[in-house]
Amino acid sequence: MDSTILPRPGVDVPDHRGRTGLDQAGRDLTGNPDVVVRDVQLLASGWHVLRRTTYDYRHADGTWTTENRETYDRGNGATILLYDRGRGTVLLARQFRYPVYVNGHPDGMLLETAAGLLDDDDPETAIRREAGEELGVVVGELEHVFDVYMSPGSVTERLHFYAAPYTPESRTTSGGGLAAEGEDIGVVELPFAEAVEMMYDGRIADAKTVMLLQWAALRGPFAGS
Repeated sequence: MDSTILPRPGVDVPDHRGRTGLDQAGRDLTGNPDVVVRDVQLLASGWHVLRRTTYDYRHADGTWTTENRETYDRGNGATILLYDRGRGTVLLARQFRYPVYVNGHPDGMLLETAAGLLDDDDPETAIRREAGEELGVVVGELEHVFDVYMSPGSVTERLHFYAAPYTPESRTTSGGGLAAEGEDIGVVELPFAEAVEMMYDGRIADAKTVMLLQWAALRGPFAGS
């Protein structure tokens, strides 16, 4: 029987995106003395990366147990709420999301704040890029709102939240996203008050969008209105 171990894409040899060493994430963590990482297995490396990590965990009573967790690493991202305070409007993207469609959403079409992965950019550069590609807006001064782990039970992503004003003049293109990446995004301008009602009646059901609308109403540009 041939016992030769074949090279593993993404581990020993490059995967289709040229990556190696994908099984090393987390092995050098030392920030929590109650967690000792023992092994990291690469389960999949399609566009993003799925790993299974085995670690020892010390509980509050001093006992140790061995745990296994799967994590989905899609990189970090950024999102932005674009608002026109004078006209009382916000600018959102409308696009098809298969994961929500397969999980009960009637047609899979979500209204969302513009967002995207950082890739190799810093968060501010990335969100300016996404606002331009998706909504056709050239963003001026940015306001950083907060940074949030969106699904900490299984997804590693940290999302950077921003807000910025826009005007009709700052909408320099029609937006729509990048066709080469399969994006087909509609640009939707709504009165802020209507967007809030849509958040409460379920017509807006995207977490990042709900969070930024709540912020805008409580502490942001429409607070007290």
